[in-house]
Amino acid sequence: MKKYSVYGIGNALVDAEFEVTDEFLKHENIQKGLMTLVDGEAQKVLYDRLIAKCGLKKRAGGGSAANSMYAISQFGGSAFYTCKVASDEPGDFYVQQLGDHNIKTNLSQQRDYGDTGKCLVMVSPDAERTMLTFLGISADISSKDLNLDALHASQYLYLEGYLAASPSGKDACVDARKAAEANGIATALSLSDAAMVQFCRGGLEDMIGDGVDLIFANEIEAKAWTGKDSIPESMNELKKIAKTIVLTLGSKGALLFDGNKNISIDSFPAKAIDTNGAGDMFAGAFLYAITAGKDFATAGKLASYAASRTVSHFGPRLPPAAHHEILQKIIM
Repeated sequence: MKKYSVYGIGNALVDAEFEVTDEFLKHENIQKGLMTLVDGEAQKVLYDRLIAKCGLKKRAGGGSAANSMYAISQFGGSAFYTCKVASDEPGDFYVQQLGDHNIKTNLSQQRDYGDTGKCLVMVSPDAERTMLTFLGISADISSKDLNLDALHASQYLYLEGYLAASPSGKDACVDARKAAEANGIATALSLSDAAMVQFCRGGLEDMIGDGVDLIFANEIEAKAWTGKDSIPESMNELKKIAKTIVLTLGSKGALLFDGNKNISIDSFPAKAIDTNGAGDMFAGAFLYAITAGKDFATAGKLASYAASRTVSHFGPRLPPAAHHEILQKIIM
C-alpha cells in the first residue's frame, strides 16, 4: 500500500474570480476561453479595471493540479503536491487554502521572497472561464523542489501541462517522469489548455517523452494536439502517446480508453454558472477512483458527476461536505 495516491506537480496560483460580459473581453482584447500569460504589471492594471467595473466575486486557492489534489484529498485519497509560493500574503493565503486535507507539500516555513502567482478568472454569462495568469515565483519551480521519496511512495505521478510554459518547470516534470518510470510508478498528464498545445507543444512533448500511462484532455485540446477534426480520430492519435485516455466532452460527457476498449460516460444535468475548475475536478475525482481500485467506468461516472456539481458552483473547488455527498450518490 503506497503512502500517497497521487504525487502532483503544478503552478500554485491564487485565483481572483470576476463575472464579466463578452463585451468586456472584447474591449480588453482578451481571447475568450483561453489562459494567457502576462507580467505582473499588466495583470495589476486589468485587476484594477475588473475591481472597478465588476467587483471581486471570489478569491480562492487555485492552480490546475492543486485543484485536482484538493479533490483527491476530499474524496479520501492522499496527495503530495510540489509547487512554489512566496513569503507574501497571497502565499500565506494559498497555503491556508490547501489546509489539512491529506495534502502534503514541499513548502516550508522559510519560503523565498518574491510574488506568489495569481490568476484573474473571468467568467462570462455562458459560464465560460477566461484566464490571465501571472506566474510569479511559480515560474521558478524546478527539479530541486521535487521530493523523490514522496514520489516513490505514490501510486501515480500527475503532471500539469501548464508547466510546459516554464523551462525549469518543464525540466522538473521530465525528471519526475523519468524517476516514476524507473520505479514502476504510473504517469499521468493533462494537456491543460489549447494555448499550451499551440504555444508550448515542444515542452509538452518533452514532458510526455515516449508516452505516459494516462492522459487527460478536453475536446478542443485533443483536436488541437492531434490536428484531427473528429473525436474518434483524435482518440486514435492520442493512443500513440498514452496507454489510457480521459477525453472530456463538456455537456456531452466523456470518452475513456481503458487500454482495451473505449467507454462512453454520460453527463449529468447541471445549470452551469462557472466552468472554472471543472476539468481539474474531473481529473481529481478520476484519479481518486482508480487509485482506490475502481474501474474506468466507475471512475468516469464519479468524475462526470463531480464535474457537474463543480460547474453549478462559483469557484474551482467544492466545499468539503460536497465530496462525501458525491461519493454517496455514485459509489457508496
